[in-house]
Amino acid sequence: MAKNPYQKPDRFAQKAKEEGYAARSVYKLAEIDQRVRILKRGQRVVDLGCSPGSWSAYVLERGCKLVGVDLTETNLPGGTFLIRSVFDVTSDELRTALGGPADVVLSDMAPLTTGARDADHFAQIELATRAFDVACDLLAPGGAFICKVFEGPDAKAFELAVRKRFDGVRRVRPEAVRQNSREWFLVAEHFQ
Repeated sequence: MAKNPYQKPDRFAQKAKEEGYAARSVYKLAEIDQRVRILKRGQRVVDLGCSPGSWSAYVLERGCKLVGVDLTETNLPGGTFLIRSVFDVTSDELRTALGGPADVVLSDMAPLTTGARDADHFAQIELATRAFDVACDLLAPGGAFICKVFEGPDAKAFELAVRKRFDGVRRVRPEAVRQNSREWFLVAEHFQ
């Protein structure tokens, strides 16, 4: 049986535990935000695939209005959380919960991985594509979109589709991404 490379807590997992975050992934968003300065006080933010809540907690700490969506319940004071599939929630529901269009749409969604690299990639791209569709329906002009992507055959086509709707798009691989991971983040600004 293959050894699980994620079993042993690394320094980011230990730091998350010490600082009271639900997961180490918070440091991915924190680094992206420090580099690109996406999140600003008072913004309306949607966190797709928000469980276990570390990205949502970071957003709330920044003074943003947050609506999170996930199949698993997330409880954080100050946010609105919908226990739904991202494929079932509508942009109208999200807009109503936010009180208007979104300034930022976040997606750290990943499928339950199988170890089959291409299958995992295609499943993740399906989630990323849904997040992009929600972002296009929900974002105010000039808004931003941050989305996890697994490297693979369809990653470039997905990136090109996003580039058609945003004026500033870059790939970011935060330090907190595990070395053996194929994930990176597409950071898109200035929604058209």
